Amino acid sequence: MADDLFKALADGTRRTILDELTEKSGQTLFEICARLSMKHELGISRQAVSQHLAVLEAAGLVETRREGRYKFHDLNVTPLRHITERWLDPPAPAPKKEPS
Repeated sequence: MADDLFKALADGTRRTILDELTEKSGQTLFEICARLSMKHELGISRQAVSQHLAVLEAAGLVETRREGRYKFHDLNVTPLRHITERWLDPPAPAPKKEPS
């Protein structure tokens, strides 16, 4: 799982998509494309954005839900918490047993 997470975060466009979902979760593909185009001046196709979203979803960073004919994308920060806890808040080592 960590490999998928780091792969997803390695790409600047995917990080920008995450920034946009941080600002406003629950966006459709159309909304994400519009924000990337207008706010970040990224000339990227809907298909490319969809592929980036698939990578983010595979890493667990984006969750989707359908309402009618619309598909909404929501940010999921749980995988990031697992990574930060791994290194920033590791479990305390078990106490060593003294020889009897």
